[in-house]
Amino acid sequence: MVRDGDRQELTRRGDVLATRRREYDEDDVRVRPGRSSRPRTRTRPRHENAVDGFVIAVDRGRYTCVLSDAGPDAPTVTAMRARELGRKSVVVGDRVGLVGDTSGAPGALARIVRIAERTSVLRRTAEDDATTAEGRLERVVVANADQLVIVSALADPPPRTGFIDRCLVAAYDADIEPLLCLTKADLAGPEAVLDYYTELELPYVLIRPDSPLDALRALLAGRVSVLVGHSGVGKSTLVNRLVPEADRAVGTVSAIGRGRHTSTSAVALRLPDVAGGWIIDTPGVRSFGLAHVSADSLLHGFPDLVEATVDCPPNCPHTADAPDCALDAWVAAGKADPRRLASYRRLLASRSGEVDPREPSRRGEE
Repeated sequence: MVRDGDRQELTRRGDVLATRRREYDEDDVRVRPGRSSRPRTRTRPRHENAVDGFVIAVDRGRYTCVLSDAGPDAPTVTAMRARELGRKSVVVGDRVGLVGDTSGAPGALARIVRIAERTSVLRRTAEDDATTAEGRLERVVVANADQLVIVSALADPPPRTGFIDRCLVAAYDADIEPLLCLTKADLAGPEAVLDYYTELELPYVLIRPDSPLDALRALLAGRVSVLVGHSGVGKSTLVNRLVPEADRAVGTVSAIGRGRHTSTSAVALRLPDVAGGWIIDTPGVRSFGLAHVSADSLLHGFPDLVEATVDCPPNCPHTADAPDCALDAWVAAGKADPRRLASYRRLLASRSGEVDPREPSRRGEE
């Protein structure tokens, strides 16, 4: 039993303890530093001793490079991407800075620590309306190309001007000069294709199995040229003729007129006997989506139609049902090929997903 005197004494002691607790503040608390409390530095190494290189192949996180000041017989350098680059992608054609073992000896491994600013970026999407939760599903084909060589067969398989139109749009959007390379000229004449592009004054070369390649070599000299084309058009055969030691796989054309994929990855090849010339062979494609290209840039792929849009009303969508669109009158006056206008409007429709349901397999390739 607690007597009244004892209860008063306990109350007094509790008040004293409460008072003492209130006298403590945060300065009296000792915090033991943990691993995560160590300040992180933003200083990154400058890598002033990095040597310049050129990426010629990419394979599962390993990058094959050549040193910029090395001769044609110098060994290639295998490199990996440094962690400090973050999520920056490295593609064929990139100019990079290399540190570490750049001797090219077996088993040697260097690091890519710097990516130079790209002068051009050739992109494509798998489909015109291909998107993900993060945005459009774009693929960088190559970087720093000067010229886009569009390889198309004149027969077996027949030429697809819709695909060529797509490549032209991608080239103009990337500020890369296009070159039309027509193969298998021994099987068919080029008149139909050249007539379709007569207003563009598009540079072209004709290739036969036994014809010399002097004209093509002259157009490739001193430039970085990327070759694109459907499978089966003879692109790998052409590469093997230009660079005999390339030994690119050559396939055949299937019974339905489509080639089989032979090149499986992009690779840059130095042209022999051509000062400073490189060609970048890419895998054969069956689609060249343009979801990354704006509607305005899409029109720039049709320079024969651009002048007509001056008379269009503001914000004209240039579709077939657009009121007062000047493109129809332009074509009716004979100033452009009606097939070109149809191709342009077909690309406009495919970007919004309004493709012909009867031809699902032709989306992106025409």
